[in-house]
Amino acid sequence: MTTPLCIFDTTLRDGTQGEGISLTAEDKVKIALKLDALGVHYIEGGNPGSNSKDIEFFRRVRELKLQAKLTAFGSTRRKNSTCEQDINLKHLTESGAQAATLVGKSWDFHVHTALQTTLEENLAMIYESLAFVKNSGMEALFDAEHFFDGYKANPEYALAALAKAKAAGANWIVLCDTNGGTLPGEISEIVSRVVTAIDAPIGIHTHNDCELAVANTLAAITAGARHIQGTINGYGERCGNANLCSILPTLQLKMGYSCVSDEQLRNLTNVARYVGEIANVNMPVNQPYVGNAAFAHKGGIHVSAIMKDSKTYEHIEPHLVGNKQRVLVSELAGQSNILSKAQEMGLDVNLENMKSRDVIDRIKELEHQGYQFEGADASLELLLRDAYGDSVQVFSIDSFKIMVEKTAGQMITEAIVKINVAGEQVYTVAEGNGPVNALDNALRKALVQYYPAIRDVHLTDYKVRVLDEKDTTAAKVRVLIESTDFKDTWSTVGVSSNVIEASWEALVDSIRYALLGMAKEELAPELTRATHGLVNH
Repeated sequence: MTTPLCIFDTTLRDGTQGEGISLTAEDKVKIALKLDALGVHYIEGGNPGSNSKDIEFFRRVRELKLQAKLTAFGSTRRKNSTCEQDINLKHLTESGAQAATLVGKSWDFHVHTALQTTLEENLAMIYESLAFVKNSGMEALFDAEHFFDGYKANPEYALAALAKAKAAGANWIVLCDTNGGTLPGEISEIVSRVVTAIDAPIGIHTHNDCELAVANTLAAITAGARHIQGTINGYGERCGNANLCSILPTLQLKMGYSCVSDEQLRNLTNVARYVGEIANVNMPVNQPYVGNAAFAHKGGIHVSAIMKDSKTYEHIEPHLVGNKQRVLVSELAGQSNILSKAQEMGLDVNLENMKSRDVIDRIKELEHQGYQFEGADASLELLLRDAYGDSVQVFSIDSFKIMVEKTAGQMITEAIVKINVAGEQVYTVAEGNGPVNALDNALRKALVQYYPAIRDVHLTDYKVRVLDEKDTTAAKVRVLIESTDFKDTWSTVGVSSNVIEASWEALVDSIRYALLGMAKEELAPELTRATHGLVNH
């Protein structure tokens, strides 16, 4: 890899324009640190004069001494004014950022319709604003808004806007497909013409309205662009921005470009999921490279093949991007799936082991009842350990009770749980925000005195799906619970015609699975192995 590229991350600015995404200043600081560790070259933090949140972020982030160049965002000066009178440009140059991105019009239609000014005034706005930023001692990047639409409509004027940016000393001239409607062939052709016509470093900024942001970015790089703007997980306005989580590994692992170090690339999945967690957005399981299902295999023929050589059904080695191979088990599973999952857990299983067929039949029967294990790996592992006599019995359930009371205009839910831990009966009572939360609190309260690390386990997602809609309120439901201990994430499942029972089943599996990791170090030897589990699915 000999060709270096410049990676510009705008998750904290353009990414936050996505629907449902709102980051606090603290959130932005945390994400900035992750992006810096990933090795991006520019981190665009927002508009330092637009709101108090961004003002606080720029104040705090200056103390972090990031390796990446902190970048502030703004627009060219107002029409018929001066840069010295423009309060936004003043805030930008006083932000403490090392670089500034200025967006300006390159489409004559926008100049007339949106700005309602002359073509000559717009060119003056571009030149004077970039020169103002450069004179303040900052790097200047010009985002040529709607460039591809502008070039198709009036190529001479679009190129004139770029020429003004170059004359003002812009460090990077970035071509933006702002509406996301340009096709890869058009991107390639136009970027090639720009690289020939404008002797300046060229960048690319694409949106995903045609599901082509990644493809368009790669086409631009092939045509000569050397600066890439995008966001983690493709967050952004409307359909999103170019997804750096797909662009980086494709460029580096498949196209021979140098973006970040190999070690940093191996942290990509962690960064993607961390940002998703902070943004409170569930990542699509099938997201390329970093999604939970990116290297998941379900069909028996596929699993049989990857057990011989993973290259049969994987285009890269998952660890190169920090992900891992997963084998899914469902009613479509063959013996290879079961053997692969069991071997992954260190269970002594072979093709002659008759338990494998019994487990397959059991899984098929459970899925017929409504269970779904491909989205509940933790419950599946517990089921397999139970079947092969390798489960851990940390506690057993005697009973639980839930009481709901409305008093003084408030709903109060109280759960009573009786469990047995190491031969001792434990009785706890806890309140919660609803029955599931109350049960969760009561169960933890009972166990924390024996296993303090259970404090670090918490639920991150709770889903209920009705399986038999025709039965209305008496329908069977499937509950999926996602949990984390800040190091790992796992999912469990429960099914019942009673939503509380289904939730309890998934909840108990979650706690059981969490305690598996603690068992080796914390449990007494006589309790570390048992021949049956706590929940009989």
